Amino acid sequence: MNDDPLMARARRLWETLAGVPVPSAPDGGPVVVTAPASALCPPAWVGTVLLGDTALVTAPTDAAADVVRRALKAVPTRELAEPDAIRSELPVAEVLGPATLAYLTADAFRPYEPPDVTVTTLPADDPELLRLLASVSEEDAGECGLDEITSPAFVVREDATGLVAAAGYEDWPGETAHLCVLTAPGARGRGLARAVASAATRHALAADRLPQWRARPEASRRVARALGYRELGSQLSVRLHGPA
Repeated sequence: MNDDPLMARARRLWETLAGVPVPSAPDGGPVVVTAPASALCPPAWVGTVLLGDTALVTAPTDAAADVVRRALKAVPTRELAEPDAIRSELPVAEVLGPATLAYLTADAFRPYEPPDVTVTTLPADDPELLRLLASVSEEDAGECGLDEITSPAFVVREDATGLVAAAGYEDWPGETAHLCVLTAPGARGRGLARAVASAATRHALAADRLPQWRARPEASRRVARALGYRELGSQLSVRLHGPA
């Protein structure tokens, strides 16, 4: 199969995150490996990353890998990140995802710098970021990952409210920049997420990093697409009933 460079780089990233050697996909189907320390999913879960027409699946033990390998033979590769398809073949107790995985090259980047929005920077550990995180739901705070950024934070302030939008990225393996974006609930729908994400993306590209955007909500995916990110695949994690 002929990979474009962006797809190839994304695959190398997730193979690294598996934490174990990953063989080639058989006939474009799933590769199931035993990876107790896999970063594709929470500990003791089964993690799947689907990129193009191949899928990488990690399981916490050899026994779990054998069960998953047999079960997934009945699932078309394109459906391996769909919870209902997995539930039909495996005893699933809990699901995280699916989340879309999107990536960006410098030549595809579409910056967004509206004249009426001023984006400034803050250190990643600035208390204002914690206050912004505290203003949103637990689900939104967990989804954005803003408390894990290693880059500067790119922010928008408003006089009456304070910080209303912020973005940054976390350094991942393979010189990958994992984007994290959050807008206060009362300030959404005004393009602020796109403005701060544009600034964070520009910073990542200037540092020769691969920007990655992982998202479940459609609103977040729209922001990524507007900036030029290309959706290449998806990620799903499941916890199985019984011992791992």
